[in-house]
Amino acid sequence: MFDLDLWREIFQSINKNRTRSLLSGFTIAFAILLFTILFGIANGLQNTFKQAFVDDAKNSITIFTGRTTKAHNGLQAGRRIRLKNEDYDYVGEEFDSKIQYQTARIYRNTLASYKNESNTYDLRAVHPDHQFLEKTLIIDGRYINQNDLKNKTKVAVIGRLVEEDLFIKTEALGKYINLGGVQYKVVGVFRDDGGDNEERIIYMPVTTAQMIYGNNDYIDQIKIGYNPELDYDQAIAFGNLLTRKLKTRFDVARDDQRAIRVMNMAEATKSVNAMTVGLGIIILVIGFGTLIAGVVGISNIMIFIVKERTKEIGIRKALGASPKSIVSIILIEAILITAIAGYMGLLIGFGVLELVGPSLEAYFIKDPGVSNTLVIGATMTLIVAGAIAGYIPAKKASKIKPIIALRND
Repeated sequence: MFDLDLWREIFQSINKNRTRSLLSGFTIAFAILLFTILFGIANGLQNTFKQAFVDDAKNSITIFTGRTTKAHNGLQAGRRIRLKNEDYDYVGEEFDSKIQYQTARIYRNTLASYKNESNTYDLRAVHPDHQFLEKTLIIDGRYINQNDLKNKTKVAVIGRLVEEDLFIKTEALGKYINLGGVQYKVVGVFRDDGGDNEERIIYMPVTTAQMIYGNNDYIDQIKIGYNPELDYDQAIAFGNLLTRKLKTRFDVARDDQRAIRVMNMAEATKSVNAMTVGLGIIILVIGFGTLIAGVVGISNIMIFIVKERTKEIGIRKALGASPKSIVSIILIEAILITAIAGYMGLLIGFGVLELVGPSLEAYFIKDPGVSNTLVIGATMTLIVAGAIAGYIPAKKASKIKPIIALRND
């Protein structure tokens, strides 16, 4: 049953010893506050890493070309390396077992218009697999398909914001959009988690772009998705092999870093994962170190409290109080102070993260926060520690004979 007198006595004790109660509460609140902020910052850094790769497949490899910086096999430096359809086919055939997705890319900038609305957008000519490598999410219609490539059809898939810009009072699907003087049928509308810039892109078939823009077989990039069964080390080895093979194919020196470049997401992901794990361990050690410091602080304070109240305990026993009632008073007081202070530290910690969160993006910390479960678990740990810290000395004091307790100095 709820004992009103017991609780009244506990609050009177807390009020009577304000300094002691405040010191106890400060130790706990500070531990939870620091714990919350540390884990919030760690999560913010992890969010930054995730955001950087949110709109690209984690298993992607992109092949770029440029100009040679070194002479090789009798060929002069400064040669321009250009990829063609035959190079695209070579990569797919040579490494078929290691490739899940593959697409070429051709980049253009185009003036797009529909009726009286017009604007300039990035245009990308791609293969169907590009949808999966770029994590393009179709919200209306479809993406580029094999028939579009085979027939060199004049179709376009536009970003959500392109539709908003040009098709103000109607839906874009099925309408014809003018791209640089050529009419294309809009067969799909997409969204992209990479942000507004990614949703202001227009996609079209590679073969159509090659026919219209120069009637050639050149491509700007090759992007592939390696077999997801490969681990990071195997994927990195595959990327290195791909680089060597292409440099041999184009007579490029092995130490020429500009002629052919291969950006392998496996390398970036492995580095980010290692950094995240290391950061997590550091934060975990610091966080739990803070909690341990809080536990030690609570223990010391509770030992002092019990010692300070030894005469009081003796009087209670002399008046017939049971050891159980003596222990319960001290125990409930310890739990109450710990719970209230822990909750205050939790609120302040969340408040600090909410207040300074936006300004931390400049330091690559995005949306710092911490799960309620983690912080509540930490608070419960301190509450249990406070209970144990109060119980052990209180139990010991409750066994002292009244006459000895009354003589205590």
